[in-house]
Amino acid sequence: MAGQLSNVQRSSVLALKTYVGLAVMLVLGPAGDVLLSTGMRRTAPPAQWTAASIASMAARVAGSGAIWLGLACLVAYVIAEMVVLSWADYSYVQPASAASYGVVAVLGYAVLGEDVSPTRWLGVAVICVGVFFVGRTSPQTTGTPSS
Repeated sequence: MAGQLSNVQRSSVLALKTYVGLAVMLVLGPAGDVLLSTGMRRTAPPAQWTAASIASMAARVAGSGAIWLGLACLVAYVIAEMVVLSWADYSYVQPASAASYGVVAVLGYAVLGEDVSPTRWLGVAVICVGVFFVGRTSPQTTGTPSS
């Protein structure tokens, strides 16, 4: 029948959709985290933890564009994750999305000026090797993708 996809074609479409969704997650999650970190660094903690100083800090946080943009990125990340989880296995999506730890380390070093120790880089490399192995498996092992 014309218009129907074969199992191989359906599997290829599923893999492509999953990879695109994961790529969106790998951009939005770390970007949101970096923006939140930037915004919170600009919003110094109060010298004293009194009600007035906490309220003042909360007002600075609420007025921070970086924090609002970071929150928007993280909300979009969660939506992308929900969409990807609707057609791919949780046991695939969660480990594959762990590649964001590598992105976070690079952004922490390059954008935030953090000193990333060799031990942290090694840990990130181990995670990325795990992501490589997970990525070589099928995104879905149960049922048929709905779309």
